Amino acid sequence: MEALVAIAIGLLTATGLYLILRQRTFPLVVGLSLVSYAVNLFLFASGRLAAGVPPIIDKAASGYTDPLPQALVLTAIVISFGMTAVIVIMALGAWFTGGDDHTDFSDGASGEGASGDRDA
Repeated sequence: MEALVAIAIGLLTATGLYLILRQRTFPLVVGLSLVSYAVNLFLFASGRLAAGVPPIIDKAASGYTDPLPQALVLTAIVISFGMTAVIVIMALGAWFTGGDDHTDFSDGASGEGASGDRDA
């Protein structure tokens, strides 16, 4: 079970980083979401994956699951949703003002940068 979770975290992180390094805004947003999911899974797995164990201390139970990683994941979900909304609004603003969704500020065919200067 732990190996499966570790592989899932690794795949989500690798795919997210690949998409973040693309020079378009939509893959950037999807990549940031995947990295956010990987961090959430890592935080959740840090609370010792145990089935059938209550999240509160009970005298009848043999143990309990730490509720702190669950609270951290819930907080991280809310923060990542807000972050994604802000990034989507910034990408839409760049699309409407520039007419392009590249993140490298290049003009494409002309080879000019954001300042309009020719690259030497």
